[in-house]
Amino acid sequence: MTLRLYDTATRSVRDFVPKTPGQVGIYLCGLTVQSTPHIGHLRSAVNYDVLRRWLLHTNHDVTFIRNITDVDDKILDKATASGRPFWSIAYANRLLLDADYRGLNVLPATYEPLATAHIPEMHELISALIELGHAYPATGGNGDVYFDVPSYADYGALSGQNPDEMRPPTDGGEPDKRDYRDFALWKGVKADEPEDANWPSPWGRGRPGWHIECSAMARRYLGDEFDIHGGGLDLTFPHHENEIAQSRSAGLPFARYWVHHALLNLGEAKMSKSLGNVIDAASVQAMGIRMVELRYYLGTPHYRSRIDYSDEALREAAVAYRRIEGFVQRAAEVVGPGRPKDVPPAFAAAMNDDLNTSAALAVVHDTIREGNTALAAGDETGIRGALTEVRAMLGVLGLDPLDPAWSGEETKSDLKPVVDSLVKLALEQRSQARARKDWSAADSVRDQLKNAGIQVEDTPAGPRWTVGEH
Repeated sequence: MTLRLYDTATRSVRDFVPKTPGQVGIYLCGLTVQSTPHIGHLRSAVNYDVLRRWLLHTNHDVTFIRNITDVDDKILDKATASGRPFWSIAYANRLLLDADYRGLNVLPATYEPLATAHIPEMHELISALIELGHAYPATGGNGDVYFDVPSYADYGALSGQNPDEMRPPTDGGEPDKRDYRDFALWKGVKADEPEDANWPSPWGRGRPGWHIECSAMARRYLGDEFDIHGGGLDLTFPHHENEIAQSRSAGLPFARYWVHHALLNLGEAKMSKSLGNVIDAASVQAMGIRMVELRYYLGTPHYRSRIDYSDEALREAAVAYRRIEGFVQRAAEVVGPGRPKDVPPAFAAAMNDDLNTSAALAVVHDTIREGNTALAAGDETGIRGALTEVRAMLGVLGLDPLDPAWSGEETKSDLKPVVDSLVKLALEQRSQARARKDWSAADSVRDQLKNAGIQVEDTPAGPRWTVGEH
């Protein structure tokens, strides 16, 4: 079976054929670290982590690049307003982002380049564009350099925009531009920006424009042509459109496939730092939702389907994951953790169908139903077969409960031994009541545990408990 992916550039689902057989290069537009990350950002990380894990599972060598934009207008505005160095703001927010990635079991990027560490590569690309007639220094001598949009005939092809229908800004725009559609490759020093937020260049001191950063970093780590460029739908225009224009104008083939994920909305608008309608991972955890459950929530819908956030939907996803987790734990208690092997053909077919995670998870739940039947019958062969398949599928999705990455996700580790001892004591009292056929007392113990959020299940191996819903 061949992996098929929706390519924004062709507006079609295409067979994925890597440039080099068995090797895949992916560039994902990462975050501008102006503030703390929110769960909309984390959806992007989870979606492309699933893509990467599936490629690894199907024996591909994956080079995964996810950049960090650590200088831009918003970061500099915050630096000016707060009196903090711009790099201090960027670094603090990057640390928070890294912690969230680890918390969600997102595989580390092969390389995670900073924009500010790749100024020479940007200068090289801008110089080539000027020499080829696709870019020009501003006539005002202020250090700005612009890309000449009319010089690139295919501008608008990725996003479906017609350049002739683009309206000029009502405020008159920037007078040094030849055309109102032109965009900045290099920005000269501005009086109201921090003094240390600029670098020397052939056109005067300044800093890079947003779009040139990704073209330069993708080329640095993946070469002139690579397989997949990813990002949110909101980046299609202007960011990715401008990346294509400047890279192709410089003679670079650039990305072979453009894979965009849909957004996570809160209310009627996308979750956005600029709109202020954001929910971060810490807020989710404060609701009693673990990071593994957040990953399940973000990864269950198809990556091209919009998520309309609600607390209720998040809690429902958490309950669904706990059912999966419960089966894995029960089965492992009977036959041991096993060794995950091949995924079922139906799961592979779903993943190869444009990463249809919804259909893939349906296979997970079907297999768990078979495993529960085997558990009830004491069929160890059936239990073992279901467990190894379920763990293999969950491993691809980054959701295996037995993955050491989730080992810190239990009830607070310092309290767990105490809770475990107390529950075992209560279960012993319940077992003694059942032995003397005092059903009222046995039920009373069970009900009190339930009221405390402890679910008790009677199994052939004896009673077992989990933390459940009140």
